[in-house]
Amino acid sequence: MIHELKEIIKQAVIHQEKGLKNVLATVVFLEGSSYRKPGVRMLISEDLSSVGAVSGGCVEKEIMHRASTVFRDNIPKVITYDGRYKLGCEGILYVLIEPFFVTNKFIAAFSKANSKRESLQLTSYFQKENEVFGEFGTTLTFENKQQFTFTETTITKSDVAVYNQVLQPAFKLIIIGGEHDAVKLCKIAATLGWEVEVITSIKDSKQLTDFPGANKVISESPETIKFNNINDNCALVLMNHSYVQDLKYVIALAEQQPKYIGILGAPSRRERLFNELFEYAPNTTEAFLDSIYTPAGLHIGAQTPEEIGVSIIAEILAVISAKEPFSLRKLEGKIHT
Repeated sequence: MIHELKEIIKQAVIHQEKGLKNVLATVVFLEGSSYRKPGVRMLISEDLSSVGAVSGGCVEKEIMHRASTVFRDNIPKVITYDGRYKLGCEGILYVLIEPFFVTNKFIAAFSKANSKRESLQLTSYFQKENEVFGEFGTTLTFENKQQFTFTETTITKSDVAVYNQVLQPAFKLIIIGGEHDAVKLCKIAATLGWEVEVITSIKDSKQLTDFPGANKVISESPETIKFNNINDNCALVLMNHSYVQDLKYVIALAEQQPKYIGILGAPSRRERLFNELFEYAPNTTEAFLDSIYTPAGLHIGAQTPEEIGVSIIAEILAVISAKEPFSLRKLEGKIHT
């Protein structure tokens, strides 16, 4: 959910430049079940514009109404929202509403941490009561131990409830290929808030403007490329439409430990790919082979580039969540445990 926080901070800066106050609403505790879980946030501006969401719509309207005192008095408060009678979610949300102001020093530290793909911790201090005002608030701590708050109120850290949340850097998707289907996959991934890097052929190099939503577009070849920091928080999709190019890139990746490598192509070429991979990279491990999904995507009847992109994204989500895909209509009990 780091992308949600990024958008909140971005909009907060825009509002501040207009001279508008902001408040931050955070779900800090949940009794029962709800549409979304603790840790979700929304930013409300003095002009009543907002970004982010804490539920399906009704809660947001209530929060905006009850945030008026925080705008007026600059004193944080905690409210509850009983969804059992309004949402049918059988849960009670505890929401911390606090003044939210970001400094230039914080923006610089936040940007640096994001560029280095570091995690950060948010700690919210509150009370489990309805409509209670107090010295509540949230602190944000970076990996280098730098710590920031967003309110002028002194936050009381004793005799209060605490909600801790660690936000990992944005999930990274590396797309290798520069054709029409790669553009569609890039757009879908960017909508999810993923960090997207596109690698196109040197012979047919592309620009950042060719891939809406991409963070980076480079031209490379499998013979010269150097892969770094390929880990569990990263997936790759090969969309070269060339068996030879795919094989070369897989060989270049053989010493990495990716969670997911998706490769377009017919099922009939999978065994050939694995056999030739062992020939050119004999130290290839079984774990690496298990990370290769070819043909890429879930079998959902996808035909168009957009549909294929959805099927690939869905498969990546299933893999990184260690879930076996099936229809939720077959599920009994809670969706999330």
